[in-house]
Amino acid sequence: MKSISGKALCKVVERKGWLLKRVTGSHHIYAKKGVSVILSIPVHSNRDLPIGTLRNLLKDAGLTEDDLE
Repeated sequence: MKSISGKALCKVVERKGWLLKRVTGSHHIYAKKGVSVILSIPVHSNRDLPIGTLRNLLKDAGLTEDDLE
């Protein structure tokens, strides 16, 4: 799996219809109408997300690895 930064993942989920609700510390909190899941994406400058964290965020958002491109 290709690793990306939290900043880049934020751009991907925003393109897919997720809305930024708030920023708490270094975590960006996203919600989407009709979806009960809340995404909490850690944004630590341009550091890549750990693979497990990225995989879980993609699963929660209903995205695939192909959506990252």
